[in-house]
Amino acid sequence: MNDLQLLIPTLFGLEGVCANELRRLGLEEVRAENGRVFCRARPADIPRVNLNLRTGERVLLVLGRFPAEDFDALFEGTRALPWEDFIPREGSFPVKGYALNSKLHAVPACQSIVKKAVAARLGSAYGLETLPETGPLYQIQFSIMKDEATLMLDTSGAGLHKRGYRAVGVVAPLRETLAAAMVLLSRYRGKEPFCDPFCGSGTIAIEAALIAKNRAPGLNRAFSAQKWKWLDSGLWLEAAGEAMDQEYDGEYDIWGGDIDPRAVYIARSNAEKADVENLVRFEVADATKFYRDAPKGRVVTNPPYGERILEKREAEDLYRAFGQAVRSLSEGWELAVLSSHTEFERTFGRMADRKRKLYNGMIKCDLFFYGGQKRGKKG
Repeated sequence: MNDLQLLIPTLFGLEGVCANELRRLGLEEVRAENGRVFCRARPADIPRVNLNLRTGERVLLVLGRFPAEDFDALFEGTRALPWEDFIPREGSFPVKGYALNSKLHAVPACQSIVKKAVAARLGSAYGLETLPETGPLYQIQFSIMKDEATLMLDTSGAGLHKRGYRAVGVVAPLRETLAAAMVLLSRYRGKEPFCDPFCGSGTIAIEAALIAKNRAPGLNRAFSAQKWKWLDSGLWLEAAGEAMDQEYDGEYDIWGGDIDPRAVYIARSNAEKADVENLVRFEVADATKFYRDAPKGRVVTNPPYGERILEKREAEDLYRAFGQAVRSLSEGWELAVLSSHTEFERTFGRMADRKRKLYNGMIKCDLFFYGGQKRGKKG
C-alpha cells in the first residue's frame, strides 16, 4: 500500500498552481489535466497534502481506472478493486460522482451500480450479506469521462477551501482556494506591503498572511481520513509537526479595507479564527481613495463584478475611480485584479500587462496583472 495515486480536483485555471504546490511538497509523477491534478504518493503524503495544499479542492485516493461503456463493465470493474484493503467491516461508504461525455450518463443509476459492486466485494470479504455501515465515513467518489471510470475515496471530508476560519461570510464570498491562488500568482512572499482595498470578509488578506507565515492552511480543521484504520494516526501528528516547524516568524504589512463596516468586523473576526489577527490590519476604507506612499508593494483584490452585487454601470464607475486612485502609486507597485467584467480594462483605464483565465464558482473571470516584469502564464 506504499504506492498510491492521489487525484486533486481544482477550480478551472488553477491546475498549474496546484501542480507546483504538490511538486514543492515533494510529490512525484505530478500530472495536470483539466480541473484535476494526479500524483504518486505514500500513505504519509495523505496527511501532508491535506494539511498543506492551498489551491486544491480535496484529496482523493484513486483505487482504480477502467473502461466503462455499460453498467456491466462499471459493476465488474468496481467489484474487481480491493475495497477491503481500505474500508473496514463497519465502514460507511456512500457513493457520489459525475459522468461527462460518456455512454453512461445517468448519475443516480451509476451511483447505485457502484454501491452494489462495492457492497458485493466487501460482503464477500467479510462474510456478510448486509454490511452495518455504522463506522467512520469512507466517501466513495467516481468520475466517468469519455467512457473511462475512475473510482476514488475522499480523504478530506469537507472541501479544502473550508479552512475553519470563515464561519460567517458576506455577499458573494471568494473561495479560499481561489484567494490563495491569486496571492500565489501575484508572487507575494511576505516581503513588501500587501493590500486588498475590496477586502469583504477578509479572505485574500488572510490567505496572504498564511502564505507569508508559511502556515499550513489545514491545521485548524479535521479530515475524514483521520479516522481510517489502515492509515496510521501518527502520520497526522508527524505531518502537523512538520508543518509547524516550517512556519516563519516575522512582521508583515498586510492590510484589507472595505467601505462596509460590517464586512470589516467580519474580516477581523475571521482573522482571529485563522490565528493571524496580529499579522493583518482591517479598516473601513474607500477603495476609490486608495493610496500608499511605500515605494513598492502588492495589491491583490476582487472588486464587485456587477452581475452579482452592483449594477453594471455602478461597477464600471467603481473600476474607473479605483483605476484613477492606483495611478498615484509608485512604479514599484504590482496589481492583480479579479473581474468577470468584459470591459474591465477599458473602464479601469489601462490594458493589463498580462491576464489569466480563472473561475470564481461558475463565473468565468480574468485575473488582470499590472506592473512588474512580464512573466509567462506558467502556474
